[in-house]
Amino acid sequence: MARLTRKIGRSAITGRFTSVATARNKSKTHVVETVKKTKPRKRK
Repeated sequence: MARLTRKIGRSAITGRFTSVATARNKSKTHVVETVKKTKPRKRK
């Protein structure tokens, strides 16, 4: 079964996305966020 969430890293200062490893190493200036995956849209 596929995961329904994924983790992303984000800079707390600039808001830019970073890798999760960078966010974990620089915990004073970065955060790791858990984001729900969206369902693919059905085509008509």
